[in-house]
Amino acid sequence: MSTAPDLSQFIKAYDVRGLVGSQLTDEVVEALGAGFVDEIGSAGLEVMVGHDMRDSSPGFVAAFARGAQARGAHVVNLGLCSTDESYFASGRYDAPAAMFTASHNPATYNGIKFSRAGAQGISLATGLAGIRDRAQAYLEAGAVPAVAEPGGYSVRDVLADYAAYLRSLVDLSGIRPLRIVVDAGNGMGGMTAPAVLGTAAGLAPLPLEIIPLYFELDGTFPNHEANPLEPANLVDLQKAVLDHGADLGLAFDGDADRCFVIDELGQPVTPSAVAAIVAQREIDRVRSAGETGEIHVIHNLITSRIVAETIEAAGAEPVRTNVGHSLIKDRMRETGAIFGGEHSAHYYFRDFWGADNGMLAAMHLLSQYGAFDGPLSKLAAQYTPYTASGEINSTVTDVPAAYTRIVEAFAGRAEIDELDGLTFTGSADDGWFWFNVRPSNTEPLLRLNAEAQTPEVMAAIRDEVLGLIRA
Repeated sequence: MSTAPDLSQFIKAYDVRGLVGSQLTDEVVEALGAGFVDEIGSAGLEVMVGHDMRDSSPGFVAAFARGAQARGAHVVNLGLCSTDESYFASGRYDAPAAMFTASHNPATYNGIKFSRAGAQGISLATGLAGIRDRAQAYLEAGAVPAVAEPGGYSVRDVLADYAAYLRSLVDLSGIRPLRIVVDAGNGMGGMTAPAVLGTAAGLAPLPLEIIPLYFELDGTFPNHEANPLEPANLVDLQKAVLDHGADLGLAFDGDADRCFVIDELGQPVTPSAVAAIVAQREIDRVRSAGETGEIHVIHNLITSRIVAETIEAAGAEPVRTNVGHSLIKDRMRETGAIFGGEHSAHYYFRDFWGADNGMLAAMHLLSQYGAFDGPLSKLAAQYTPYTASGEINSTVTDVPAAYTRIVEAFAGRAEIDELDGLTFTGSADDGWFWFNVRPSNTEPLLRLNAEAQTPEVMAAIRDEVLGLIRA
């Protein structure tokens, strides 16, 4: 009987995410390195490997390199980097990449985000299952066999090139001076923010005063979890914005691929508002550059209605998708979309190989705000005309029964579609509403997101649906 761990227990829909020592071990990571090279056919070619600031990450990179080199790949160690920096390397050098990070998860976790050449996402449906199965076979066999010509190993620092590339996409040199508090949460934003927004990578100074908060790289997250989706993790940034009289605050997650924004009043700017602002800028930019024909912009189905409305008003075609970053990367390629935005503060750019980049979204916002006459709260309000519930999770053991209760209650009151869970769209006496319920992939949870034309309609719909879910 095999004693090899069951990799399907911690290889998720879009990445690897497991407990260090019990699930992720050097042997498992070495097998995954070998399986990755075999699955994507990288023998004889370069494979980029980067890592975040977690204590376990450097050792895992070494183990991954052993497996990848044994199967013939030439490993390029990027060292410490953000996830979007690894996408940059994958795109710039047209090489597959593996990024060691568990994003915002606690210090006891680590993981891997894989990319094909050109920063193309890999999910279970597009290669991750094959990587898993090949690695599983190596673990059960007890060893990774070396090919006749094992690969080499080199080190490459791409931070300066990454920073310069982002500066080439958004010119901030002419904006009015801004004071910004940046909360890196002891994650990789503590390295990338000074490089991109400051002078740490040797670039010219910008009219930005950066007030650093938790820039020290520390995978134990001593100050707060590096998960800005949780309101408790924004409290320090909100206080610092007010204390320093800053124009705005930026909060990055652990691997710095997501960015959240706080206005001058200490209030969050919704990711949907940021997506709408960036979408409008990108549409205007490509039109000004002479692009003709239909322009596509992606948004997932639980972003605010204002996102699709802004895209249409700017003369482009909104493309509504499921939630999920690898899926959206695939849709970016399929549609040729210039931009994509998610409710979770993932922002995707055609100019960034279709991959997500929170820093680039922040730069667009800074550029827009830097030319705006007024506070950020006033700009954000223009893109936040409706009322949303935010995501509300409920423990549900019988999802079909909950679905049935909701469908029966809204029969004749709303249209239903099944793109990702169930989405209901309808009208009340004093305005429209929509809500989506979808199950978690990993836990016995139903997730509710609701939005309406007025606060009163949203509250009534939210409370009614939660009552049906939790009945």
